[in-house]
Amino acid sequence: MASNGEPQPDCLFCKIVAREVPATLVRETDTTVAFRDINPQAPTHVLVIPKVHYPDAASLATAEPQLMADVVQEAGEVAAMEKIAVADGGPGTGYRVVFNTGSGAGQTVFHAHAHVLGGRGLEWPPG
Repeated sequence: MASNGEPQPDCLFCKIVAREVPATLVRETDTTVAFRDINPQAPTHVLVIPKVHYPDAASLATAEPQLMADVVQEAGEVAAMEKIAVADGGPGTGYRVVFNTGSGAGQTVFHAHAHVLGGRGLEWPPG
């Protein structure tokens, strides 16, 4: 798995960025793409990915800390847009941002991505 930011021909998320695989897009910036998870674990479950390929959050943060900040900022924008963000007593219920790193932690696509989850109670610790 390359971690130099170059697209990977066998990466599902690189194919979504290239529009070779369809996805239900929620937001897009110059550096990120946000789309609905095909197997949602909450009423709101959106993935935010960098447009460039890094296998996980740690490698992304090490190589391009500003891009990692972009992903986290977009997670907040998605939460606000989906009305799950808690802002000044607004209607949001709150949300969780999750980065799974490694197959043992549940990562199944090895392209850095944040899960934005909300719209229901999110007990801790998660299952």
